[in-house]
Amino acid sequence: MCGIAAIVSHQAVNQDLYDALTVLQHRGQDAAGIVTCERGRLHLRKDNGLARDVFTNAQMLKLKGNMGIAHVRYPTAGCTSSAEAQPFYVNSPFGLTLAHNGNLTNTAELKKALFVEDQRHLNTDSDSEVLLNVFAHELQALGKLRLSVADVFQAVSGVHRRCRGAYAVVIMIAGFGVLGFRDPHGIRPIIFGERKSEDGTEFMIASESVALDVLNFDVVRDIEPGEAIFIEASGKFHSQQCAEKTDHCPCIFEYVYFARPDSIIDDISVYKARLRMGDKLANKVLREWPDHDIDVVIPIPDTSRTAALQMANKLNVKFSEGFMKNRYIGRTFIMPGQKMREKSVRQKLNALGLEFEGKNVLLVDDSVVRGTTSAQIIQMARDAGAKKVYFASAAPPVRYPNVYGIDMPAAHELIAHNRTEEQVCVEIGADKLIYQDLDDLIAAVQKGNPNILHFDTSCFSHEYITGDVDDAYLEHVEALRNDAAQAAHNSEAFIIEM
Repeated sequence: MCGIAAIVSHQAVNQDLYDALTVLQHRGQDAAGIVTCERGRLHLRKDNGLARDVFTNAQMLKLKGNMGIAHVRYPTAGCTSSAEAQPFYVNSPFGLTLAHNGNLTNTAELKKALFVEDQRHLNTDSDSEVLLNVFAHELQALGKLRLSVADVFQAVSGVHRRCRGAYAVVIMIAGFGVLGFRDPHGIRPIIFGERKSEDGTEFMIASESVALDVLNFDVVRDIEPGEAIFIEASGKFHSQQCAEKTDHCPCIFEYVYFARPDSIIDDISVYKARLRMGDKLANKVLREWPDHDIDVVIPIPDTSRTAALQMANKLNVKFSEGFMKNRYIGRTFIMPGQKMREKSVRQKLNALGLEFEGKNVLLVDDSVVRGTTSAQIIQMARDAGAKKVYFASAAPPVRYPNVYGIDMPAAHELIAHNRTEEQVCVEIGADKLIYQDLDDLIAAVQKGNPNILHFDTSCFSHEYITGDVDDAYLEHVEALRNDAAQAAHNSEAFIIEM
């Protein structure tokens, strides 16, 4: 998962882009980058690390210009090399830079075509570089010396014809303007807004509405599946549907875990969706376990807090903050390497003994992925004196990899893969395990926008909406994503760069 932002303004955009990245930092902690444009010249800074560490004051001063794009990244398939930090750049045609959130499912096919037919060189393993070069080729194939907005939209149509998978994209064309577009399924989120100034209207594109809110941009709307918008450097706005066929299927895991609760994605409040998840889960407890002996509901910070609070209210049980979080440790779900994830759990959370001692506690988390973190937290609750430890997940069992931009591990690393819920309960050491039902999860999210008829639920249901994901592809993904392969890949990349 990554975060993207773009601004076309009448004043310097470097500070606003930096502020946007700090707001979107939850979407990726591996690398950060900003590129700005000043009188047709591009200024780029990117590197591994958090935004606050990548950009010094001296570097920020060099990012001159009134339009630019920005990116925060975590790796979706292996390499954590700084060479794969975004935005990416190609000088031909016209000077293009790209920031991408998502994952292409036909990368291998596209790489071959780019080399054999388009004669383009790729310098990384990133599918984002592939996407940029596909767009660059489509633009160059038009054979224009001077670009028009219609040319830009025509190139986006070419991207939709060639690329499959998930992509929310911003591209800056040096001296011309900023483009934003979304795949025909609208899997990954992207939204835009405007801000009035003395010099005219300014525009911003971002992964989540919260980035617009913080910078005082008024939300206009989400970019539709298959749609492209283009803002000229002068501030003139254009939009066009560029895909022949669309089917809106946003990723439901955005609402479960990734997005900030104060964001609105596809007209659905993430906060309200999580409240409804808590309602649904509490109803399941009351339906299947009416004589429960839960003394206290405790969330596992931070994502599950909203659902846990609603569960406690619905169950008429005490709610307590039983774990204190060290906010200087990253999200363990997106940390590369199992040893690093396991080590960070104890560093990140500390149990308050008074809230556990002698009580039957219901721990609530947003989901259970590998299960190792859940097992450690359950043991922490027991060590703190809990009499019984029950565990509830606001999401259904995660049994299958996600191939659309969430770096969920290989299938065999998912604790629920080929296991029953009872077996998972034993594996994580809980006295009882309650999972959300998939139909209830869909209903909780869909209530916010009944016009969305489908969601990408592939990690729960094994139904991949792009129709091109088979067992062979999943085996290929597993080879790239398992921890051993990532460690080997990262070591190799480090040696090459040295």
